[in-house]
Amino acid sequence: MADKPTQSSPTVGVEVLDALGRPLSGSLSRGPGAKARASKAEAQKADEGAEEPSEEGTGEVDVELNLPARPSASPSRSDDLLGYYLAEVRRYPLLDPEEERALAIRYQTEGDADAANRLVTANLRLVVKLAFQYHRQWSNVLDLIQEGNVGLVEALSRYDPYRGIRFSSYAQYWIRAMILRFLMDNYRIVRLGSTRHGRKLFFQLQKERDRLIREGVHPSTLALSRALDVPEHEVVIVEQHLAAPALSLNAPMGGPEGRPLAEVVSDDSAVSPEDDVARREMSEVFQTQLTAFAQELRDERELAIWHERLTAQEPASLSELGDRFGVSKERIRQVEARIKKRLKEHLTATLGDEIPIYLETPED
Repeated sequence: MADKPTQSSPTVGVEVLDALGRPLSGSLSRGPGAKARASKAEAQKADEGAEEPSEEGTGEVDVELNLPARPSASPSRSDDLLGYYLAEVRRYPLLDPEEERALAIRYQTEGDADAANRLVTANLRLVVKLAFQYHRQWSNVLDLIQEGNVGLVEALSRYDPYRGIRFSSYAQYWIRAMILRFLMDNYRIVRLGSTRHGRKLFFQLQKERDRLIREGVHPSTLALSRALDVPEHEVVIVEQHLAAPALSLNAPMGGPEGRPLAEVVSDDSAVSPEDDVARREMSEVFQTQLTAFAQELRDERELAIWHERLTAQEPASLSELGDRFGVSKERIRQVEARIKKRLKEHLTATLGDEIPIYLETPED
């Protein structure tokens, strides 16, 4: 095993084809301690079940594909974009382990853009193979290939050739992660899997339900939550989202001339007009009584506490008021407590004891 060089590498531009045969623009920054632009946390959110390759994971990945032969005439992209892309990918030969490692070291130590391009293009057919594994979840495989190519470039920016693992084995983790993140973001109009438990249920709920049925166990929400080690209410929420189709609130009900769904579905958080008027009237009554109570205050300290602590947006501290009036902050606290007691008695006498009154003390 060769010693790992310590010199830094310059930033290089790597051009790689997207799913439509167009170049993906951008640069990869590589050097000791350099962080890739894309967040690893985002990729790990998407690939909940995948594990990043370790030094023991040195197995090779079979990337041989039965790609179509290169057509004799240039095909129309509008007729067969996928066939065109597969024909382009077939132009790039695979790398043997020794050549792959040499190119990776050259890219890491020298920032060689040609070496980076060679590593990426040689593994484009790996992206195609992995994208077809998710073809049932997304009809347009070109979208999946596009996202997988992004993961392939991200893998190159993080790959360490001195760990003794093939680049293709390492890259498949990032390729899957980007594809899965794309599926979660676009599978439905309303995004699913925004939490850790939600992501786990998005990919494993149906598989776990089928497994329980095969074992003769009723797949209740409690059984699923215990099997997947997630809260039961999370299972209920995800099941509801997956079982019901996404509907627009503006969609007409019962035909083109029907009422919009928004007029049929009730809004439990909405305030009725009667309650809204009652709240406004009560607010005006309270404001009137607070003004009347403030006019009863005559002591300078009480007025300062009222205006600068109890009714201020940014209350002054007890220490500030204590220093101003030459007393301790404990004495200011006692005066404040006395004002609050008198205020509660005033409001109870004028408004009655049927209305609950809660007075908060400002933080010091």
